[in-house]
Formats: sequence, structure tokens, C-alpha cells
Amino acid sequence: MMAVPEQTVPEQICGPAVPREGARRPLSVRDVQITGGLLARWQRTNREASIPLGLRQMERSGAVPNLRLAAGEAEGEFKGYRFQDSDLYKQLEAVAWEHARQPAPEYEEFVAESAALLARAQRPDGYLNSHYQVVKPDKIYAELEYSHEMYCAGHLFQAAVAGARAGTDGRLLDVARRFADHLVEVFLTGGDDGVDGHAEVETALVELYRLTGHRPYLELAGKLVDNRGKGLIKDSGMGMLYAQDHLPVREAGTAVGHAVRQLYLEAGVVDLYLETGDESLLECSVRRWEDLVATKTSITGGHGSRHDGEAFGERYELPPDRAYNESCAAIASIHWNWRLLLATGHGRYADLIERTLYNAFAASTSADGVRFFYVNPLQRRSDLVEDAYLGRRREWFACACCPPNIMRLVSSLGHYLATAEPDGLAVHQYAEGRIVSGDVALRVETDYPWDGRIAVTVERAPGTEWALRLRVPAWSASSSLTPGDDGYAVIRRAWKPGDTVELELDMTPRLVRAHRRVDALRGCAAVERGPLVYCFEQADQEAAVDDLALVPGAPLRVTPVDDLPGVGRTVLIQTDALAVTEPEGGLPYRTHHVATTTGVTATAIPYHQWDNRDGGPMRVWIPLS
Repeated sequence: MMAVPEQTVPEQICGPAVPREGARRPLSVRDVQITGGLLARWQRTNREASIPLGLRQMERSGAVPNLRLAAGEAEGEFKGYRFQDSDLYKQLEAVAWEHARQPAPEYEEFVAESAALLARAQRPDGYLNSHYQVVKPDKIYAELEYSHEMYCAGHLFQAAVAGARAGTDGRLLDVARRFADHLVEVFLTGGDDGVDGHAEVETALVELYRLTGHRPYLELAGKLVDNRGKGLIKDSGMGMLYAQDHLPVREAGTAVGHAVRQLYLEAGVVDLYLETGDESLLECSVRRWEDLVATKTSITGGHGSRHDGEAFGERYELPPDRAYNESCAAIASIHWNWRLLLATGHGRYADLIERTLYNAFAASTSADGVRFFYVNPLQRRSDLVEDAYLGRRREWFACACCPPNIMRLVSSLGHYLATAEPDGLAVHQYAEGRIVSGDVALRVETDYPWDGRIAVTVERAPGTEWALRLRVPAWSASSSLTPGDDGYAVIRRAWKPGDTVELELDMTPRLVRAHRRVDALRGCAAVERGPLVYCFEQADQEAAVDDLALVPGAPLRVTPVDDLPGVGRTVLIQTDALAVTEPEGGLPYRTHHVATTTGVTATAIPYHQWDNRDGGPMRVWIPLS
């Protein structure tokens, strides 16, 4: 790894990922105000419903009581998984970003009380993990292949960075730094070559370095990345691919194993590139990104084809009904793509953020904000047997990694909308609101993603020439502004207050087909409009969803609905289709065609809005007639 000189700590931006150097600078959560549209609704629901639910669950789930056990302040049994602490850390991060957006005394109180408890539970040497302190004190760092000790530490570090940047209780950062210093002492200067089986601490250590300027945190992140692929992670019973220990990071050509682990690892790899300038790190991550997008990504942006191991499958293995597409994988994908966007400035990474955000990620939460998906399939059959992780959304899970993870991303969404560029400002995602960067202030007016018109008005400008970059998504067949090779339209001028530029995107609905090698989707099509993927939910159909067949060339009719019961505002798409039925009984195979067809109207709803009504069958991919 390239040597990095000691540096002073730059002025901190209030956001999750803030490189110390680089051409593109993220904006603070405080400087991007989202005031309308879907993103504003999500943030309002997150604040009013999701976060209060999460705070209650910190007690009910055992996350906080476990730490009282570790502090010697209570008696009883440890509750939950060995990584239960991480639920609290993600909840703390969500609260910190929410406090940065809209300060509230109850958020400060929660952070302060949690930080004090963590300080009391922390060992004198800095180690902190309630499971191992209470249940297995003799196994500390002895089970790294599945212990999640560094994984939990990583989420603590990210919560502490968020708290420091948001201005909440500083004791959380003290706790985090003591733990980070302990990791440095054991795994960097102490010579231990252990690697956590679940990547996450790497990206967190880099961010802690960015906040503090303490170089050993960066060096430890680099060592942990470099040690993968050397067989240092013991086999947890899932194989070497599961924990990305099969090849050194710079040699691996495709994403493998547990999807969330791979994607968090990639975020750390790009973070290291951004801080060290080691081109080999960026090159290998981009190589895997290109293969992943081409062969292992669901139409919704979801990742993970197999329930077994929560894992990527083989290339083009993208089943709709058995798709895993864990909500945490969508979040980790956004983290990775954001860092790639900061590193390269290329719009293709913003395009994938958008696809993932409005589809795989958005579907993870119910319209009322109090139920969540762990798994996000693209098809649900009428006879699906529900369990704790399949079927309908649930209020919480025994393994509750997803809900607080969802909350922390929604609270920090403003961070991902725009960046300051060397010669101006780039807008990557569109939402009604206000963007401030230095002496530039913009007002964005749009009804995106329901409508493709985006109007950007300059409210404040320096009076000199600067460039405004607006992303033109690859899905838009035409636009009022012409993008360059990087996917951005650039308008360069000496802007004055009141100047307005409009971008009009093509929102014509479209029928899309999968690559022919995706066997599970051969002969099928899906509907998209703008950035939204659509699905066919039983509640809207004249016939059984599983009997529908789309008619190629049939018009796709747009039907806005102000308030669909259980869903809220939406835009439906209707088309002429066929209901195809066959007799049942005997083997489901025929030597000749015996189907009966009936003309029907098929109605599609945005995928992210499904499962808010009857809980019936759903399909994204429909056979073509």
C-alpha cells in the first residue's frame, strides 16, 4: 500500500463519506434540503415512524440490554445474535444524520445515553463487544471467521463519525477511538494478521482517519484489504468464496460469496484508493463493477441471487422468484457506487445509485415506514409459505441488520445528491429542494420521478464563470440537454441570480427484456418508466398474475393516481394483455398447445410500492405472448 504522509484534519463536511482530497467534494447533509417528492416523503416517514420504531426496538431486541450486561449493570441472558451491537450503532448513525437535518433534543439524549453506556461497557484496553464480553470472554478474536467483532466495530466508528460531524455527544467518538486504537495495537503494530469474515470495518476505518487525521487507522484498513485472499480467514463452513478470501483483492475479477460482505469490501477498496492514490485498487474495483453490472445485477439494482449464503450466484444467474436481493446489499451498493462516482465523476455510477435507490432500496420499506423487507424478490407466488424473512414485510427481525441500516441511509440522502467540482457544481440525483455549495445556491423544482422535468434556478452565484453539470440518465432515450461521454450535460457561463436551466427527460414507458443468457427470464419482459421498475400486483388485475402474457407493441398507457389506498400517490401503467390458461392435472408438460387465451387489461404499479395492500402474488417479469 502506498505510504501516506501525516496531514492536518480538513474542515469536516457533515456527511457519511468525505475524502480528504479529490476533484469532487460531497456536500453536507445540512446544505442539501430535500423539500418535495418521493425523497422528502421518505425522510418525513423515516423521522416520524421508522426512527421512533427503531429506538423502541433497541430495548426490545436486546441491543441495549446486552450492553448493560457487559457493563455489569444487569443480570440475565444475552439476547440475539453475536453482532447485536451493530443494530444500536446503525441506529445511532441514523439519529445523528437526522439530528444534523433537523436538530431534536431527544436525539441528543439518545446519543448521550448510549455513549455513556458504551463507555461503561468498554474494557480498559478499548475492546467492546457485548456478545464476547458476556458469552465468550475466552474467545475474543479467536473466531473472526464468523464473530463479526470488527464488523461491529466498523459500525461503531461510522456512528461516531456521524455524531462528530452532526455535533452530538463527543463521548461516542472517544469510545470509538479507544476501540480503533485497540485494533491498531492488536492487528497493525501487534502483528496479528487476523481478518474479519464480514468486511465493513475497512471503509469505517478510512472514514475515522478522514475525521481524525490519525494515519494508523488508514494503514490498518489497507492491511485488512491486502490480507484477503491469503487464506487467513478460517472456513466458517461456507467456503472461501463466502468471505471473499479466495483471491487477493487486486486479482479477483468478479463479485462472489455473501453479497453484503463483497459490497462493503468494495466501498473500503475505493475509499483506500481515494486516500492513497493507489490506482491498482480503483482498477480492480471497477473491473468487478463492470462484470457485476453486466451479469449479476437484478433489474431493480438488487444483488444476491441465492438464499444459500445470501450470495451472488454464477454469471447471469438472476432468478426472479428466488432472488435474494437483501436490503443491506442495496445500501452497500449505493455506498460503493457513491465512492466510485467521487473517484471518477462518471454518470454510470450515479445511474446505478438511482436504479438501486428507487427500486431495490425503496421497496424495502412499507408506505407507512414501520414494516421492512429483508429479502426483495421479483416475484411472489400465491402459495408462498411465509416465514420471518419471506412473504410480507415485518416490523422487525431477529437478525435486524436491515431496518436501522435503511434508516441511516434515508436520513443522509441529501449527501448523495450533488458534489462540488473544481469548476462548479454537479447534480447527480434529482429532488425538489435547495442545494448550497460555498457561494453557489440552487433551487431545484421537479416532480421527479413521476415527471421528467427538472428546473434548476440560481439563487446565489459568485459572478464569475462556472459550470453546472446535470446528469442525463442512460435510460432517457432523448433529453433537452445533450450529455457528454460521462453522462452529464455541462452548462458553463457567468451565472446570475435568477438564471434558470431546464432538463427534460423522456418518461415514455418502455418494455425491456433480459440478456438471453438469463435463463430464468427468457421470453419475458418488464416495464419501466423513468427510473422506476414496475411490477404487476394481483390487487390490480382482471386475471391471475401468473396467467398474464404481455403483447409486444401494445401501447403502455400512463395513469396518474393521487391517492391509491394503502399506497399513496402513484403512476400506474396499463396495457392490453392476454390471460393464458391451461388445464391442470397430470404432469405439467404437453406435446401440443392446449392453452386458452382471453384479452385483458394488465395494470402495473411501481415495484417499490408493492406489498402495501393484499399481500397477493406479484411479478416484475411477465411472459410475452
